[in-house]
Amino acid sequence: MTDATKPAAKDPWALPDVSGMTVGVLGGTGDQGRGLAYRLGRAGQSVVIGSRDAARAEAAAAELGGATISGAANDECARRSDIVIVAVPWEGHAKTLESLREPLAGKLVVDCVNPLGFDKQGAYALVPDEGSAAQQAAALLPDSRVTAAFHHLSAVLLQNPEVETIDTDVMVLGESRADTDLVQALASRIPGMRGVFAGRLRNAHQVESLVANLISVNRRYKAHAGLRVTDV
Repeated sequence: MTDATKPAAKDPWALPDVSGMTVGVLGGTGDQGRGLAYRLGRAGQSVVIGSRDAARAEAAAAELGGATISGAANDECARRSDIVIVAVPWEGHAKTLESLREPLAGKLVVDCVNPLGFDKQGAYALVPDEGSAAQQAAALLPDSRVTAAFHHLSAVLLQNPEVETIDTDVMVLGESRADTDLVQALASRIPGMRGVFAGRLRNAHQVESLVANLISVNRRYKAHAGLRVTDV
């Protein structure tokens, strides 16, 4: 094939329409999960908040308001969703995913968990045996399509109804371009956000661990720092 007949390279910003998909948020009653559910629901996305306690999930959905947000137990949340965001505490990450292997089979899973420890010197990154939370998710969910994204977002900004836009980039990692394109498109549903492809899951550790640095930035400058990737 000559250069003249080679197919044109795909535009990396030509992303699919995800507006009709249902997004589940496991850990949707926690600060990060609630914030993501609120922002996606506010953008018109159908969202199911998941919790170990269905009543707690339903109460959180009612508090957030909006006709597109509902609540359910974790397994029902997984079954009803096309894309499932994992926003549970690191301490319960493995146990939660192990218990949901069957309802998450075939689903696009987006892990946004940051394995962190805290001591008198502040936050520091933990290194899971698998390398990262996202790689642990992939190992525990062999029948799911696991990606990683939404790590660097301020829960305070996400939950603040007076904040119209969240000006930040979302680093998206995964093994399939079709899957990372979907997650990039989902991130871009939130005003001010942009999803940026950032490599395969083997590179998730440094993305997850960077949150420890952002916590230090926020404490020093009394800020809610995010990230922007330049020149793309």
